[in-house]
Amino acid sequence: MRLALPSRLRGSLALRVALASVVFGLVVAGGTVAVGVWNLSRQLDERAALEMQGRRELLVHLLGAIPSVADIGESRDRFSHLFFGHDTLHLALNEAETGRVLVAFSETAAQSVTLLAHTNADPDVMHAWVTPGGARFSGMHGTGKVADGREVEYYLSIDRQRDATLSAGFIKATLFALPWLLALVAIGAGLIATAGLAPVHRFIRLAASIGTRSLDQRVSPADLPSELAEMATAFNAMLSRIDEGYRRLEEFSGDLAHEMRTPVATLLGRTQVALTRSRSAAELRAVMEGNVDELERLSALISDMLFIARADHDARAIHTEAVDLLHEAHRVADYLSLVAEEKGVHIQVQGQAQPILADRLLVQRAITNLVSNAIRHAFDNSTITIAIDSSGTEASLAVTNAGEAIAPAHLDRVFDRFFRGDPGRSREAGGSGLGLAIVRSIATAHRGSAGVRSEPGRTTFTLTFPSEARDGLDPETRR
Repeated sequence: MRLALPSRLRGSLALRVALASVVFGLVVAGGTVAVGVWNLSRQLDERAALEMQGRRELLVHLLGAIPSVADIGESRDRFSHLFFGHDTLHLALNEAETGRVLVAFSETAAQSVTLLAHTNADPDVMHAWVTPGGARFSGMHGTGKVADGREVEYYLSIDRQRDATLSAGFIKATLFALPWLLALVAIGAGLIATAGLAPVHRFIRLAASIGTRSLDQRVSPADLPSELAEMATAFNAMLSRIDEGYRRLEEFSGDLAHEMRTPVATLLGRTQVALTRSRSAAELRAVMEGNVDELERLSALISDMLFIARADHDARAIHTEAVDLLHEAHRVADYLSLVAEEKGVHIQVQGQAQPILADRLLVQRAITNLVSNAIRHAFDNSTITIAIDSSGTEASLAVTNAGEAIAPAHLDRVFDRFFRGDPGRSREAGGSGLGLAIVRSIATAHRGSAGVRSEPGRTTFTLTFPSEARDGLDPETRR
């Protein structure tokens, strides 16, 4: 039957530490008690052996002072020194030649003769036994000589019941004290765990206080233990990422509202002006044609936003196949050749790369956006280069144009949504600020990357994809 604890207690780390301490303390205490009992028993055995050896040497000395075997019975008083201070000692003497019992100083001594007669007679060997009544004894036997040289068998035994009582008392005292000791350990461990978790509670209070308007709060790791200091550093890094993401989201929301407000305001203004008075069919047609242009711009903006959202959050939905970057680059160059010719720009494709595992239409769109951007910002009568290359398990496509350099402060933001280094010129050219953001989303969806390098007179945008041999996409993306 399992003990059911309240959910609050089951989730308490302090309680878990206390229970773990109790279990560990129980194991340690059990091992300590076992070792203590073994050591106590060993010491008691050693003490009994030393005592028996001392009594045996005294006994051999006393036997040597008795003239003959016949005199042993009349010399019982001589053995009083042997039993002085040792009331648990028992002795029996037999004639070695005949086995006749010469003297037995107690009933226990007489019984020990039968028990020890068939054991090893080495005087340095101790033998132990337990009587049917549960009494513990140790004993030894050997031979000694009286004054006339005849041998006498001796049987020495000692009652070990006091030692057994001492061991039992030690065990009982330990078992009595053990629960109290474990309770103290549990309470101490709980208090220590509670005190040690105080910084964690500060984390909890801080996390509960953080909102969208207080993402700048941070936890100081200086006053924390090393383990929690590492967690505080990671927590602060997470807050920084959230703060940066939220800031970009706010900027994006504002930019999106601004981008949508312009065509909506244009549509509203034209329509209101057209409705102020009667218009001819030709005038109304001109207004409607202008509205169509703005609606197309607004529709393209919405489509681009939906595409980015799908690419960022549903990368597994893309259709993958083997794609030749060189072939796709030639197709895009041919498609945009007329647009390039209007500025006198020539598109050149070069290089070779192993196939990549990607969505063909998405790769085409990414290349188209990069080349369109290059055409828009290239000097008149210049050359745009599309270079294909392979490096290890990656394939890359680089689009280079001759034009004004991107400001160093803008390099980290060119792939952000609605970012324009030159807002006025971008709008005049029809740019929405989403083309490069779409490129990065497509690269990320394929577990690739997008980058940019710019210097006076030369700018290069780079796309990198895992090659087909590496198979960088999740198997679930294959269809």
